[in-house]
Amino acid sequence: MLSEQEIVRREALTQIKTLGINPYPAAAFPVNAYATDIKANYNKAEEEADRNYQEVALAGRIMMKRIMGKASFAELQDSTGRIQLYIARDTICPEENKDLYNKVFKKLSDIGDFIGIKGNTFTTKTGEISVKVTEFTFLSKSLRPLPIVKEKDGEVYDAVTDPDFRYRQRYADLVINPAVKETFRKRTQIYSTMRKYLDEKGYLEVETPILQPIYGGAAARPFKTHHNTLDMTLYLRIANELYLKRLIVGGFEGVYEFSKDFRNEGMSRFHNPEFTQIELYVSYKDYNWMMDMTEEMIEEVAMATNGTTKVQVGENVIDFKRPWKRYTMYEAIEHFTGIDIAEMDEDGVRETAKKLHVSVDPSMGRGKLIDEIFGEKCEGQLIQPTFITDYPVEMSPLAKKHRDKPGLVERFEGICNGKEFCNAFSELNDPIDQRERFEAQLELGKRGDEEAMTLDEDFLRALEYGMPPTVGIGIGMDRLAMIMTNSNSIQDVLFFPQMKPEANQGEETSEE
Repeated sequence: MLSEQEIVRREALTQIKTLGINPYPAAAFPVNAYATDIKANYNKAEEEADRNYQEVALAGRIMMKRIMGKASFAELQDSTGRIQLYIARDTICPEENKDLYNKVFKKLSDIGDFIGIKGNTFTTKTGEISVKVTEFTFLSKSLRPLPIVKEKDGEVYDAVTDPDFRYRQRYADLVINPAVKETFRKRTQIYSTMRKYLDEKGYLEVETPILQPIYGGAAARPFKTHHNTLDMTLYLRIANELYLKRLIVGGFEGVYEFSKDFRNEGMSRFHNPEFTQIELYVSYKDYNWMMDMTEEMIEEVAMATNGTTKVQVGENVIDFKRPWKRYTMYEAIEHFTGIDIAEMDEDGVRETAKKLHVSVDPSMGRGKLIDEIFGEKCEGQLIQPTFITDYPVEMSPLAKKHRDKPGLVERFEGICNGKEFCNAFSELNDPIDQRERFEAQLELGKRGDEEAMTLDEDFLRALEYGMPPTVGIGIGMDRLAMIMTNSNSIQDVLFFPQMKPEANQGEETSEE
C-alpha cells in the first residue's frame, strides 16, 4: 500500500510527463565538475577581477529546496558532496513559457530527484560558494521519499542510525549518511594498498574455485548445494588455501587472492556468513618472515587509509607502528590466567577450562580446549597489535611442526582490538604427515566436531609431487576494515550484509 507521499510523487510524475518532459531521459548529461572540487578550487578574487565566472555542469540529487518567488535556492548532492544552487525563473526560462520553473521545479520536483544543471560559480552575500543555474534538466524522478537528515556547514543533524533500515536499504543509507561513503572509500583504499604492496614484490593475483567438491583449508561448517548436470554435491568454499598451495606446487613462487568465503555459522557484530579475506602463499619463506612482512604491510595500510599509524578504534588508540608485541600461545595463557598448560594432557586442559569457567563439551580435543581457553581469557585483552605464536599441533592440521618445540607448530595469529584478524603458518609440505593430520581430523568429526576438516585426496596427491617450503597467511578484510574505519560492527563495512527476512515488506520507513 502506497503512502501519501508516494501517491503525491506519482501524481507529480504524471504531470511532468503531461508537460512533455521525460522524467527519465536516455541522453547522457555532460558533467564536467563536482561539488567538492568547486568548493576546494574556487577563487573569489580571481573571478571578480576579470568577471570570468567558471562555467560548470553538475548532476546529482536535490537535497534541499527553499522557494522564494521568482528565485529559489536548492542544494545538489553529487558523488563528492553538496553545493548550493541559485535558480532564477527568468534565467532558466528566458522565453515566455515559465513552466520549467513555476511548475516543474517549484511544484513537481522533490527531495531525492536527480537533476542536471549548467551554470556559473559565484559567492552569495553570506559568502557561500554556489552555482547560478542557467540550464535545468530533469534526470530521474524519485518516487519514494528519503528520510530527512539536516546538514549545515558540513555538520549532520538527526542522522538516521537505525541499523535495520541502514543495512537493508544501504542505497538510502549512502545518500543520507555521508560518513558511510567515507567508510567504503577507506575499505577500497585498504585493498588498493595491499594489492600494490604485493604486486611490487612480484606476487601473482589469482582466482580459485568458489564451488568446491571438498571443502577445506579451515575449520568451519560449509554451505552445501547440488550441481544438477554433474549430479554431485558441491560446497561454497570456506577458504581457498588448498587451491593456492596447489599453485605453489605448480611452480608459482608467490600467489594471492582476495576471496569471498562462506561459513555456515552464527552471526554477530564480528561474523557474517559471507566474508572476504586475502590469502597469500610464498615459497622458500617461513612464519618468522611472514610476521615481519605482515607488520610492514599493515603499517602501510594504516598510513594510506588514515595518514598515520595510530588509529582510533572505539575508546582505544591503536598504533600499527612496527614492531608488534609477540607471545607464544602458552605464554599468553599463563600471562592472563596464571596457569601453565604447556605440559598438560587433554584431561588436564579440560579440568583447567572448567576451573576457569570456560564452556567445553565432550567433542573437543586438546587443541580445541586450548583454543577455547585462549579465546575466553586472553584474546579480548589484546588491544594493541600482537602476534600469538607457536600453537599446539592439534589446533593446526595444515601447519608445519615446530623446528625446535615438540608438540607445537609454526603458526601465528595477529590480534588487534580483542579480535583475531589474520592467521598464518609455515605450511605443512610433508604429504605423509598431512595425511595423518587429516585422519586425526576425521576422528574429531566422528566425535561430533562439526568444524573438523575433511580429507582431500587430490590435495594430498599434489603434495606428493612435492611442494617447496612455503608460508601462508589469511587476513580477514572485513575485520581489518572495521579497525581502520573505527566501525563497531562488521555490518558497517559490508555494503549488503545478510539479514533476516523483512517482517513487513514494503512498510513505510519515513515521512518527508
